Amino acid sequence: MNILSIQSHVAYGHVGNDSAVFPMQRLGVEVWPIHTVQFSNHTGYGAWKGRVFDGGMIDEVMEGISERGVLPSCTGVLSGYMGSADVGHGILSAVERVRAANPKAVYCCDPVIGDVGRGVFVRPGIPEFMREQAVPAADIVTPNQFELELLTDIEIRTIADAHRAVETLRDAGPKVVLVTSLVTDETPDDAIDMMAADAKGAFRVRTPKLDVSVNGAGDAIAALFFVHYLREESAAAALAKASASIYGLLKRTKEAGSREILTVAAQDEFVTPTHQFVPEKL
Repeated sequence: MNILSIQSHVAYGHVGNDSAVFPMQRLGVEVWPIHTVQFSNHTGYGAWKGRVFDGGMIDEVMEGISERGVLPSCTGVLSGYMGSADVGHGILSAVERVRAANPKAVYCCDPVIGDVGRGVFVRPGIPEFMREQAVPAADIVTPNQFELELLTDIEIRTIADAHRAVETLRDAGPKVVLVTSLVTDETPDDAIDMMAADAKGAFRVRTPKLDVSVNGAGDAIAALFFVHYLREESAAAALAKASASIYGLLKRTKEAGSREILTVAAQDEFVTPTHQFVPEKL
């Protein structure tokens, strides 16, 4: 399996490609990373150094990969935070190029827009680009609850609302949807839900809530779910495996009191998770 991952890159810490590439590699996947930025650290620290790349850079790197004659062997494309619509167009162009070489290639889009409590934190125009271009082009999307509401204009209070929003998103193009950080009226105060849906139905996994705040968890769960779905062809199976790994990763990060997610130190959680969760069919 070969996955093209187009995301941000930081020298210190784990977000974007630095949170997604290693877990996929640990699962035995060859990853071809293309970086959309080169920063010293993630922006959660409030200060950073580095540069943002443009869509032309993505095109240039894609041209070089194409010249190696390997695009027909590309299994899928994963994208995350898009710093500008220009970068977004570069990513979609890369997806088209891969699909032209391998019509069976799958595109997984993590539609990073914002989060509960923080609101929209991307540049103007990105939410519209996600809704109108990126999401319809994707086979798999992995929004959090805030992003799902924004993309579908459906306020989610109950699991029925979430199910309706997921189906609305599936009608827009993606056949598989993973919803992270899902909290409804039915979610206990000490828990948090994740939901995934495909043609076989919708499924929920409920895990204990962890008092931990780190960057990069969403990038990791999208990558894990993508790999497991490609192998299992089942949203339920991918949800079970990805949720187990991410819970174990975050639990060990909390226990260590780390500001950064323990992507390397807790790497065994990607292959042999210490906790297991059984998906509930909705």
